[in-house]
Parts: sequence; structure tokens; C-alpha cells
Amino acid sequence: MFRATFFHSHTTVLEGGADEPVYRPGNPHRICYTRDYFRSALHEIAHWCVAGPARRQQEDYGYWYAPDGRNAEQQAEFTRVEVLPQAYEALFCAACGHPFRVSLDNLDGEAGDERDFAVKVREKAQALLKAGLAERPRLWCQVLMEYYGRAHGELETALEETFMHPS
Repeated sequence: MFRATFFHSHTTVLEGGADEPVYRPGNPHRICYTRDYFRSALHEIAHWCVAGPARRQQEDYGYWYAPDGRNAEQQAEFTRVEVLPQAYEALFCAACGHPFRVSLDNLDGEAGDERDFAVKVREKAQALLKAGLAERPRLWCQVLMEYYGRAHGELETALEETFMHPS
């Protein structure tokens, strides 16, 4: 579905099977997601939707990333920059009817406050809907909603149904 939606306009493909997610610019540009994980694919598409034209010419969009095992300061920076991509991911999950839970992605380090992060991601997703989604995430949500038989539903309602809050 991704290729059918974005290859002609953005010369970009989505590929599973990677050991680690990565974006590789080229001809075509390749969004590689972890193994065959559904959520990994949606998350990497979210990063692609965040990246502007200049970033999409750089390996992994030129973003900073510290691997699992981050200290508290590194984790705070991680959560700061992950709010927008995870908000898009939450909307993509809602479009599919798939449960969404935030990821702090730091199993061997200081994870931080999952509840606070979840509130920020949810508020950002709601704000994006209120302001109107940009072209690529809007189109991707439409494609997902049609494919999953949710085309007549409201994305706002779907977000409330699929967003899982930490206990």
C-alpha cells in the first residue's frame, strides 16, 4: 500500500526484514523497518512524515539517536524528539484500528515517565487533527482507513478507541 501511495510522488519504498530500522536516501529512497513488525513499519513511516525534503536526503534523516541504555538526560532528549513521530504513529494505528501504546525504547536504561510521555503524545495527536494533517500523513491515514474498512469513521474517535494509557 505504501508503494502504491508514495512511490510515484516521492520515489520511496517501505521494506521489512531489517535488523534495525533505518532510512536510506537514494533511488529509490528506502524506509527499512524491523523484521516484519507492523508497529515498526508505522513508526518508521511516521519519521518519514516528520522529515522535510532536506532531511529526506540524509541517512536516517540526519537525526541524533542514542541506542538502548540511555541515561536520564539522553532519555529526556529522546522523548522530546519522539513526541511528534509517535503522535503520527498513534494516528496511523487509529486509522488501522490497531492498539497504540507509546514506546520509551530504553529497556537497558532509565526509561522515564511513561504516563507523562503518553499524555504529551496523545495531546500532540489531537492537536494535529485539530490543525489538519499535512499532506503525507493525511493521505496515509486515508489509505489505511480505506484498507481496514474504517473509511466512514472519524479519526478522532478511532484515536480514543486505540490509544492505550499506561497504568
